[in-house]
Amino acid sequence: MTDLTEEYEKLAPDYERPDISLIEPDLAPYGVSLFIGGREGTANLALLRDLGITTVVNCAVNFDLNLVQEPDPAADPDSLPWGHGAVRYYKLGLVDGAGNADTMMLAGYFLVRGALDQVLPNRPTYPMRERGNLLVNCRGGRSRSVALVALVLHRTMPGKYPDIDAALAHIRKARDLRPDEWDTAPKPMLVDAARKASDWIDRMGAEEPPEAPSASGAQ
Repeated sequence: MTDLTEEYEKLAPDYERPDISLIEPDLAPYGVSLFIGGREGTANLALLRDLGITTVVNCAVNFDLNLVQEPDPAADPDSLPWGHGAVRYYKLGLVDGAGNADTMMLAGYFLVRGALDQVLPNRPTYPMRERGNLLVNCRGGRSRSVALVALVLHRTMPGKYPDIDAALAHIRKARDLRPDEWDTAPKPMLVDAARKASDWIDRMGAEEPPEAPSASGAQ
């Protein structure tokens, strides 16, 4: 059987676009800016700092980066480095095409919500307590991250983004995705997964997003 993902990659136009794009400047109810980016932007710590990004959700199963700036003194020098990262980092391993479990896009939605709702304790072992803006990334910032952010925008801000299509139209414009690449940006099976996840959220009777966590006290 032909690998549809490979076929999509062969057909996809290759355009330059910003390493990171602002998608929603005021994600309700959290009051943070939501960005989409690819691997180059996600790895550019200076750019993350300039944009006030403190939380990163990585959608790509085939992309990882080392966020440890100062390895823990207890780490074995012959092992992979470990320690505190430069940002709060969350990983959702999606395939850019067919092959994902139906539940993974739904898990991604709750992962984003959980990352924004999470309150870290005021202890030295949790140094990244600063609450800033959010980056959702994949390898290219044009497919997996776009599908997940469309789901997030629709479910958290339905007045502004009444359905997945409305959210996608906004993201494609903000991310500078041209009409001749829409067939692959995002991949159609990922859009279908976002629609299915939204239906599941309705069936679950999920409530509207809670009030944003307090900026005072432990975060």
